Order: sequence, then structure tokens, then C-alpha cells
Amino acid sequence: MLKPLENIIVLDLTRVLAGPFCTMVLSDLGAEIIKIEIPGTGDDSRAFGPFIGSRSLYFLSINRGKKSISLNLKSGKGKQILKDLVKHADILVENYRPGTMEKLGLGYEILKDINPRIIYAASSGFGHSGPYSQKPAYDILAQAMGGIMSITGWQGSAPTRVGMSLGDITASLFTAIGINAALFQREKTGLGQKIDVSMLDSQVAILENALVRYQSEGKSPEPLGNRHPTITPFQAYKASDDYFVVAIGNDSLWQTFCKALEREDLLRDERFTTNKLRTENINPLNTMLEEIFITQKAAQWLDFFEQVKIPCASINNVEKVMSDPQVLARNMIVEVEDHIAGKVKIAGNPIKMSSLQEDIHRDKVPEIGEHNFVIYSKYLGFDNNKLEELKAEGII
Repeated sequence: MLKPLENIIVLDLTRVLAGPFCTMVLSDLGAEIIKIEIPGTGDDSRAFGPFIGSRSLYFLSINRGKKSISLNLKSGKGKQILKDLVKHADILVENYRPGTMEKLGLGYEILKDINPRIIYAASSGFGHSGPYSQKPAYDILAQAMGGIMSITGWQGSAPTRVGMSLGDITASLFTAIGINAALFQREKTGLGQKIDVSMLDSQVAILENALVRYQSEGKSPEPLGNRHPTITPFQAYKASDDYFVVAIGNDSLWQTFCKALEREDLLRDERFTTNKLRTENINPLNTMLEEIFITQKAAQWLDFFEQVKIPCASINNVEKVMSDPQVLARNMIVEVEDHIAGKVKIAGNPIKMSSLQEDIHRDKVPEIGEHNFVIYSKYLGFDNNKLEELKAEGII
């Protein structure tokens, strides 16, 4: 059976994270990713740690399985080569600052005339319109300006960045969603289109209940540590040796929870009879619960709550995540065999589809321009002599 995006050709002009993560998702769904890199230096993230030997594991983890060609887009010949490749492509993805591709003479309006079916996806910090469009952007800037940092962390503490690149990753996922929607629409219209996704927009989109809480309460939400703002108890608690999580998502679970703890007095306490009241009176409730949970180890509480069907979880560090039986059963830890770094374990594909056969292995990471002959000969008919000529001229 063909993979969902089998035979879809993607020209990948992206670098670092937001763009490459998006094209990695497309690759896992079966698309052929042609990564276009600057001759000699390539994607900036090839120089980002951590390293094993000279191999960047940062680069490896999101660029495995792609094909790399080198191309100097500042040269006239390089621009023409890209235009020629666009004739054969379904998708072009870039994450330059808005206006860069237009300055190169390679903007969407130019490329769509060459190939009306091309889907041009741009992921940037602030989008291709608006007063911030030309501002430089990094993940932490998107998290700061998008409100995420203002509601993350502990009350009274410094604003806290989420512990992974949420600004980049969220934008990459929305870009991938837009691309797949555009592919579906192209089946009806025969035409491609431009997709414009911004990191800032993406952060606003995932603020979830914070936007409506502001309107309901008349003030901006503040950090609440590890608890939920409107569901109680729904947070991490300290056992005698470690933290664990319980999630009492409705009043029925609250009754089960109190009965299991043999604390039916809490059910009769008027402060806690509904979720709304429990949330309003969270401080006295937590004082009582903390006194209970500190009496046993986290593993004991987890075993106990599992038996009585109360949603609960350990707080796994990365080592535990990578050996978790559910994670492994879902093929979420896969391997890349690299001639420099050796065997490297990375995250698998979370999108499970009947047309995607599960495999614990992923194809290797490409060297800069490793696939020059394969791609240029296949799509443009270049032979070795032509490639040597272009290399001598600094085009590839």
C-alpha cells in the first residue's frame, strides 16, 4: 500500500527547526524531501549541539531520511535551477524572513507562474503581513510575545519558557496541517496556493482557555505551577519520595477519589461539592491532600489509584520516557544508523495510519549535497560533467 504522501515531491529550503520539523512530518508520511542547502556550510543546525563525534544530533533528529542537494540561490544559475526544479515539485517549504524569497526573485507570485500546482508554504516568526513582519524571530521570542511564558511557571516567579521549542514546533505542525489541506484542495481545483504560518499566530492559537479566562475574570491569567486553572484536583502532588499526578476531571471521579481515600468527609464539605467550588477553595483542599499524599511513596499511590480507576501518572524524566513500555509499543522510539554517530535513538512518528507500516528504523541523515547527482540527473538531466562545471562555478 502506498504511504499517504507517496510520490509527493517537496523542495525544502528550510533550516534550523520550524521548517525542518515540518518537512520531517511530511517525510514520515511518505513525501520525498529534497533539502536544498548552501554549498559548503548547509543548514545552520549542522553546527548545533549536542554532538557525537562531528555529527550534530540536533540536525540528525529532524533531517534523517531527507535528500540533500547543494545550491547557491544568490547566483543567477542557481535561481534558474530552482525554478526548473519547481516544475517537478508539489510543495516548496521555506522559513526565511518575509520578503527574502521575493528579493531573490523566487517569491510565490513568480513560482506559481512556473507551476500553478505548486503549494508554497512559508513559516516565519510573525507572518508575511502586519507591523512585526520584518522582525527577527526565535522560539523564545514567540513564547514571550504569544503569552505562553506569562502563564507558565509558579506564581510570583520569573516568567518561564516551556522546556522545549514550543514556538518552532507549533508553527511547524500548523504548516504541515496547511500543506495537507492544500493538497486535498488541489485535487478539486487543480491549483496550488500560498500558506503563511507565523510562530506568533501559532502561540496565540494554543492559548486555549487563557483567552476566555481573561474575558471572564477581567484580568490576565497568571502562572499556576503544575495545576489546572479550572479543574481541581488536577495537578502534581508530593509523595514521601517523589511527585506524581492525579487528574480528577469531573464530580463523579471526585466521589470515587474521596471514597477510595476513605475521606468521605470531603464529600460533605460544602467547599468541595462541585468542581467550581473545589477550584475556588483549592488552597485548603490542597493542604488536606498534601497531608495524605506525603504518607506513602509515589509508586504506592500510583498502584492504589490504578486499582480504583483514578487517572494518575508518574512524572517521567527523559530516560524513563525512552524505556516506557507504552511508548515502545507505539514505536515512538526509533533508530538511525549513522556512520559517524553510530546508532542514535530518536522520536518516532505519532501519526498512526493503516497505510503506514511501522518500522523501528529511519533512513540516515544526508551529507551536504550528497544527492546532487541523484536529484539533478533525475529531474533536470544533468550528467557528471555538468555537475562538475556547476561545482567549479560555486553554483552547487
